[in-house]
Amino acid sequence: MEPLTTAAIFHPAEKRRKSFIRTMLEQKYLYFMSVPFIIWLFIFNYVPLWGWLMAFQNYKPGKNIWQQKWVGLSNFHELFADERFYLVLRNTLAMSIMGLIVGFTVPIIFALLINELRGQLFKRTIQTVSYLPHFVSWVVVAGLVSKMLSTDGGAVNQLLMMLHITDHPIQFMAKPTWFWGIVTSADMWKETGWNSIIYLAAMAGIDPELYEAATVDGAGRFRRMWNITLPGIRPTFMVLLILSIGNLISIGFEKQFLLGNPLVNDYSEVLDIYALKYGIQMSRYSYGTAIGIFNSVVSIFLVFTANAIYKKFTKETII
Repeated sequence: MEPLTTAAIFHPAEKRRKSFIRTMLEQKYLYFMSVPFIIWLFIFNYVPLWGWLMAFQNYKPGKNIWQQKWVGLSNFHELFADERFYLVLRNTLAMSIMGLIVGFTVPIIFALLINELRGQLFKRTIQTVSYLPHFVSWVVVAGLVSKMLSTDGGAVNQLLMMLHITDHPIQFMAKPTWFWGIVTSADMWKETGWNSIIYLAAMAGIDPELYEAATVDGAGRFRRMWNITLPGIRPTFMVLLILSIGNLISIGFEKQFLLGNPLVNDYSEVLDIYALKYGIQMSRYSYGTAIGIFNSVVSIFLVFTANAIYKKFTKETII
């Protein structure tokens, strides 16, 4: 038997390298097309990280960033000592978790029902009508919700009184403990159709022969959905779930800002509104930057934690 030569030992690696180079050359136009997006990502997502230095300074506009007064972690100490911070953190987490539960269960159920429709025209019509609210501005949606829940001729109050559920109009927008549910319901109406699109796309990729085999074995429609459709979209579901967990405290402020009012302020204020008030309106730029860093660090921690848990139980990972 002849001894292995150096060329023979490294031949597989050399072959992989040549295959990689050949693939890059074949797809060079795709790489060129991605360059503008990489530049956009770098400019708007990585360059602004330079501003994080403000969180460790008593930043005053008009001076060079290196001429500012350095204060170390005092902005973070002040943040964690503020009772209001924990109140808005509670509101943020509560609405995020409610939105996470509703934002996954309802679109999946909706996608399952849409996927079972046989009439293509009716199916496409339902899809179109359901995702149109996604393109409606939250300004318009907030106006619709406020009008629907109004005590002066609001449709919801009119319906409740017509069904004799209540004798007088209910001031929905003046009840602080109801605010989380109102925001979650409005977001569900607006985003369910849009969020279901990706699940419908995943369902379209499931092998039809699996359904045919299950039908031959006597499986009914719900059994096929449970044993074929849901397992088929599990990877898509888990990727979206892990990424959504990472955004638990970064939910924006449009919904809460537009639907909120002074009567429900203790339940409507979230971290982004808190940062807007204390960081921009009060010109406390360093304090606002500290809030932003807290959001980013917690988001990264949540993503890696969720991914680690997923990897432990399934031996799979998305990162």
